[in-house]
Amino acid sequence: MHSSRASHPDTPVTTSGSLDHALGLELAALEQKGLRRVLRPLSNRRGARVREGDRVLVDFSSNDYLGLASHPEVAEAAARALVEAGTGAAAARLIAGHHELHAKLEQRLAQFLGTERALLFPAGYMANVGAIPSLVDRNDGIYSDVLNHASLIDGCRLSRAEVHRIPHGDPAALEQALARTGERYRRRLVVVEGLYSMDGDLYPLDALVRLAERYDAWVYLDDAHAVGVLGPNGRGTVEHWGVQADIPILVGTLGKAFGTAGAFVAGSATLIDFLTNRARAFVYTTGTPPALAAATLAALEVLVREPERRARVRANARALRTGLAALGRSVPGPSDGHIVPLVLGSSEAVMAAGSALRDAGFLVGAVRPPTVPAGRGRLRITLSAAHTGEDIEALLDSLRRNLPG
Repeated sequence: MHSSRASHPDTPVTTSGSLDHALGLELAALEQKGLRRVLRPLSNRRGARVREGDRVLVDFSSNDYLGLASHPEVAEAAARALVEAGTGAAAARLIAGHHELHAKLEQRLAQFLGTERALLFPAGYMANVGAIPSLVDRNDGIYSDVLNHASLIDGCRLSRAEVHRIPHGDPAALEQALARTGERYRRRLVVVEGLYSMDGDLYPLDALVRLAERYDAWVYLDDAHAVGVLGPNGRGTVEHWGVQADIPILVGTLGKAFGTAGAFVAGSATLIDFLTNRARAFVYTTGTPPALAAATLAALEVLVREPERRARVRANARALRTGLAALGRSVPGPSDGHIVPLVLGSSEAVMAAGSALRDAGFLVGAVRPPTVPAGRGRLRITLSAAHTGEDIEALLDSLRRNLPG
């Protein structure tokens, strides 16, 4: 789930004429501002290593937090299911695309998360633009953290509910907004992330659930970057904060800690039955390949069986953060937070640092607007259980040599 807080960084260039001419001018404007993006193919993922052309890079940019994206058990489960179930679901799941592997994975995810039910979606973006508009409409109010992911923002917009943008991670500001709006709405939905993907900080869910109860609001939690990693059993920020029974709508993705692809919404049986009937992004799309469900089932078993993977992620995060502090670089987030943002400011500085690190053999996310606010460009370093101590020491040495003073 890639984060983006706005669809366009600036007002589009006003043009007329052919499609290619008009769009070419806008691309040139992005290029001039250092905001144009390009796709660069990679191959042969093996743990924390990927191949780019004839070079092998150490990957500190992906969300493969537990190193499961290239785990042999996961790949073998997918391969077996491809032979048995074919390459695609062939239909929407309410028609003929609901495979027994989908049902088994949903049951297993609910069991793992401690919820009654779970519902699979093809992607985290589709989960959020499907679930939110089905739960609230123009008669309702949404209270959305200003740093929420683009999919959450778009889901809120599609709902046509009145959206209140709440300062980031600020329960006091949330309470003021809830108190100020009184009984204006039929329903009130508070939309937050458990772990913010660009800043690496946690939302204080303990304070949030108290406010939700006091003001009769529903909590919609996107825990994409924490499920599988945080909590004693890997159940995410709900387990970290001890609020598992207090979050009615939990969203997670499978393309991060699980190392596969897709997403889910978990909650009560009533919630899942409702979404099965009303979430357009579920009802009107082809089911994901059954082999993907088989791969995710295998990944979940590894995740449960090997808690040392979570411990290794945290140990690696502590090592990197300690090393950055020694370099005089202060970064936000918990001391063992596995998302480490190094804010450099301008897009030019971020791109120069990212390019230098790539030349040195490290793949690090160079994040610019509109994914982050203007002037807050950053290197987004992510830790994985697949990283070694030597990988982290080498990255720190390269950062020392390549970061601007």
